[in-house]
Amino acid sequence: MIEKMKWTREPADCRIDGQTIEIVTKPHTDLWQRTYYHFQNDNAPVLQAETDEKYFSFIVKTDFTESHQRFDQCGIVMYLDSENWLKASVEYENDEFQHLGSVVTNHGYSDWATTAIPADVKQMWYRFSRREDDYCVECSYDGVHYSQMRICHMHEGGGKIRFGIYACSPEESSFKAVFSDLAVTECAWKAHDGQQPD
Repeated sequence: MIEKMKWTREPADCRIDGQTIEIVTKPHTDLWQRTYYHFQNDNAPVLQAETDEKYFSFIVKTDFTESHQRFDQCGIVMYLDSENWLKASVEYENDEFQHLGSVVTNHGYSDWATTAIPADVKQMWYRFSRREDDYCVECSYDGVHYSQMRICHMHEGGGKIRFGIYACSPEESSFKAVFSDLAVTECAWKAHDGQQPD
């Protein structure tokens, strides 16, 4: 898996050892487009594989034990270009809680959906699944039992895509993010078996 991945933006400090990737973030790195804050941040390091496969799942384990400053984060990403991407991560907030959340950016506008989790959580698994131009992001504390975070449509996500991992520190901070157990599997997000389309 890792050997097929390429940097969209390479970090200043990283190490790849077998099937483990370590990224040391730089201060003032982030991904965000316009909404609410009105700024545009597009400088987080991103390591991705490319595919035109329409149905698959991508799994990765993240370890952010060293995160310590507000908004320190690492997780999964599908970065198509500066105005079309999605990400999911745990963002450090303080010594009491963190934000487990996801951002979807379509045509230059980001949204952010979050839930609070305890600050002592230092690892998270993610599963990113594709069904044509629709996507599902799930998270897991143990790599076995996954919970849905979001289902979304990507307006520019119907053809060849890139997907993988990222890490960043939007404020005056730096930390080591560790990624392991990367795998691509058959699509774990099965076809809907309820109400049929009109």
